[in-house]
Amino acid sequence: MRVIVVGAGSLGIHLTRNMIAQGKEVILIEKDEAIAKELAETMDCTVINAEGTRPDILEKADIDNADAVVACTTNDQNNILIGLIARDAKVGKVILKIEDRQFMDIASKLGFYYMINPSSISSSYISDVLRGINTIELSNLVRYDVRFMGVMATDKIINMKLSEISLPQNSAFIGIYRKSEFILAEKDPKLYEKDELILVTKADMISTVNEVLGRNIET
Repeated sequence: MRVIVVGAGSLGIHLTRNMIAQGKEVILIEKDEAIAKELAETMDCTVINAEGTRPDILEKADIDNADAVVACTTNDQNNILIGLIARDAKVGKVILKIEDRQFMDIASKLGFYYMINPSSISSSYISDVLRGINTIELSNLVRYDVRFMGVMATDKIINMKLSEISLPQNSAFIGIYRKSEFILAEKDPKLYEKDELILVTKADMISTVNEVLGRNIET
C-alpha cells in the first residue's frame, strides 16, 4: 500500500511511523525545511520538503499511484485543497484533518467521508476530566474488529426513520447529530439533510453498511 501523508505535525509523524511499522510505503511531504531534513534522516520513508498543496509536488510524490492520501497540515483550507487534488487523481482513500467545524461541513458538502478532528476529541475529554467525569475516548473503544462510524445522511436515506433502515448483523445505530443536538437512536428520529449518523459495526460489515446507507465508496 502506498500512502502520501501531507504535514509533519504530531499526527502526521505518528501516522507515518505506524504505516512504516506495518510495512506500507509512505511518502511524507513537509514544507518546513528543518523538520523535513530531520525526518529524512530518522524515518525510513521518502520525505519531500515542499508545499503539499502544489499539484506538481503531489505529482512528484506519484499521487496517481497512491492508494491513500492523508492531508493533516495545520490549515483546514489546505487540507481540503489537497483532498480535491487527490480525488481528481482518483486516489482510493482521502482522509482530511479538519479543526474547524465550519470546514467539516464544507468538506462534507464536497463529498469527503473521512475526516478527523483530533483537537475537539481531546479537548472534550480533558474538559470532562477537569469536571470529575470519567468518560472514555473513542480511540480507546476501537478494539479488535469493532468500528464506530460517523456517516452523513445521503439522499437514499433522507426522510427515513432509523427504524426503517436495515443494518447488517452486528451493527446498530447509536444516534444522530443534528447541528449541535445529539438525538439517541431509541427516539427513532426521521433523517434530514446534514444529519450525521453515529453507529457501531464490525470491520467486515463496513462495506455492507456503506451500501445500505447509500455510500458507494471503497472501504
